[in-house]
Amino acid sequence: MYSRPVAPPPSRTAMSRLLDLLITRPRRALVGVFLLIAFAGALGGPVFGALQDDGGFVAPDAESVAAVERIERATQTEVSPSVIVLQETRDRAAVAALDRELRTVPGVAAVSSFATSGDRALLSRDGGTAAHAVLLRADADDDLVVSTLESRFGDREGVLLGGSLVAQTQMGDQISEDLGRAETIAFPILVLLSLLFFRGRRAAVMPLVVGIATVLSTFLVLRLVNAATELSIFALNLVIGLGLGLAIDYTLLLLTRYREELAEHGPGRAAIAATLATAGRTVAFSAATVAIALAALIVFPLNFLQSMGIGGAAVAIVAAVLSLLVTPVFLALWGEKLAVRDTGEEAATRWYRISHGVMRRPGLVALATAAVMVVLTLPSLGAQWAPVDQTSVPTSLSSRQVADTLQRDFTATDNDPITVAIGGTDRQAVGALARTVADLPGVVRAQAPVQLAPDTWQLTVTARDGRASDTAQQVVREIRELPTALEVQVGGVAAEFLDQQASIGDRLPLALGILAVLTFVVLWLMTGSVILPLKALVMNALTVGTTLGVLAWIFQDGRLEGLLGYTSNGGIEATDFVVTATLVFALSTDYGVFLLGRIKELRDRALASGEPVDEREVVAMGVARTGAVVTAAAILLAVAIGAFSTSSVLFIKQIGVGAAVGVLVDAFIVRTLLVPSLMALLGRWNWWSPAPLARLHERIGFSEEGPARSAVRPTATPSPTNA
Repeated sequence: MYSRPVAPPPSRTAMSRLLDLLITRPRRALVGVFLLIAFAGALGGPVFGALQDDGGFVAPDAESVAAVERIERATQTEVSPSVIVLQETRDRAAVAALDRELRTVPGVAAVSSFATSGDRALLSRDGGTAAHAVLLRADADDDLVVSTLESRFGDREGVLLGGSLVAQTQMGDQISEDLGRAETIAFPILVLLSLLFFRGRRAAVMPLVVGIATVLSTFLVLRLVNAATELSIFALNLVIGLGLGLAIDYTLLLLTRYREELAEHGPGRAAIAATLATAGRTVAFSAATVAIALAALIVFPLNFLQSMGIGGAAVAIVAAVLSLLVTPVFLALWGEKLAVRDTGEEAATRWYRISHGVMRRPGLVALATAAVMVVLTLPSLGAQWAPVDQTSVPTSLSSRQVADTLQRDFTATDNDPITVAIGGTDRQAVGALARTVADLPGVVRAQAPVQLAPDTWQLTVTARDGRASDTAQQVVREIRELPTALEVQVGGVAAEFLDQQASIGDRLPLALGILAVLTFVVLWLMTGSVILPLKALVMNALTVGTTLGVLAWIFQDGRLEGLLGYTSNGGIEATDFVVTATLVFALSTDYGVFLLGRIKELRDRALASGEPVDEREVVAMGVARTGAVVTAAAILLAVAIGAFSTSSVLFIKQIGVGAAVGVLVDAFIVRTLLVPSLMALLGRWNWWSPAPLARLHERIGFSEEGPARSAVRPTATPSPTNA
């Protein structure tokens, strides 16, 4: 039978009153939860149609953007054709007829083909396919243009729609379709794993309710944020995967701790309050570290990265808040029904023995583990960057088929040229600059400069290999370095690609500094130590390096193409590297908080008892009590966010694979081998902090303390894995 001590009188704090409100009327509170889900779903669901699908992979103040804007102001048309239509025919009259039809589409400024311009570059080498280059007005409604093209020509035999604008639209539609497929794959697996890890049907309901509420509530948050600043639709992938994963992880941690407190206090307020005072604080610190890490992405001037940062930080905070509010409702409603007969003694003992085994030879284990992770990191040092373009979408889409056909069957075209905007009124200086550009190595053709306005000229340059090839990038660099008194701005795909990398490189030190400093501060607040946060940063760096190395080994070198369902483009999208690194860092810290919070709690209790602290025993007990939880949480999160490895959009697939690999590496290698071995090596020095900081930490009063218990000993603990 449970002991049932009289619960202490409720505190007058707002949190205590809120807890009383939730657990004294759990059925009413549960109705409120479902009303929240319905409200968030109704208002947040339309976020899919509100977010931007135009990428956001270039900073708005980049030179390549300025070049395009200058030319568009002068011409009121876009710089280069954003729509390419392929037509299978050898009939010149049919080509001219399609030209005339395309010109009637709202927003179209001009259409060129070999039939109207005589440009043989717009005809395939065998003469059987004609390309129509469609130039839009600068103020054209892109969505209207694409929808009109698809309705008129999408199903026409022998006609394929492509180009950057069509690819952009199709990529956004594909993202939405992939989200639905990922949910369809992940959700049943998460349900089955929840039944296994949470050990019971009632317990398995909790994380799914919290997860759904988290995702829908974050959608609502993003819709509100989007009203102030435009967000990218790609952030929804992160919100869904991370939202489900974190909600399940936090609920698992709370439930596991509640079962311990239930055995100690019996059902009622005391057990729930003790759960929130211990595991609840761990959840709060965990969410803070995840939100801080992902918020570091906001410092990059690229909308894609900013959207990922905002979405990731928002979903981490929402997951923690809802876990701490909704889980107590279920705990109060079901009480003893959530108890389990099997206390998990066997699993706890197994983790306890593993940790002691590791700590018997801590130096050797730490050195070997770190060496293996460093070796796995090496492929990332040779990473090659690839742009987000038509090759990022699946071959089943017409934009990809058009891109592949142009590359395979056509001679060099000006569909993605290097565009030089020249400011000045000196015609001779402009002509001299154009001749210098035409003589640069790698330039196939430089058209005569066209005067667009009294002080604006356009020079169109075709580089060997085209698009964002190494040759095209080198041509862009050389044009930008030419000595001239004219104002020169270079745009185009290759220029945008270089500007993207420059933007990331310029802000990377600041992002890393914010990430390291704020993570250090949060972990110091939790532990009171300066050593443990430093070790966490080092271990997180190893985990991130290992993940990026695996990512490069797979996608850059084209490995596992059949298994993962992709075609390598010879590189990795640069922002993927940044997002994956940040996400893996955040989740590594997350699981570190799970373990360190429990170790600190056990150590504090041992110190309070007045007994000498056996540092290795404390670590072993911490691992014993969290090993199963961290392992189960990692598997659940890997499924939730790794489901996006099924995406047919290449850079989304890369993030899904990278995040899943990072989570599993951290849980199964770092937390099992590296953490215990390093903590054994340092012993009580793990908890060292300079005296001024130690006094400050005492005054602040952050601690991870639960009800007083006996001294630290290897006791049986509930395990979520023995269902």
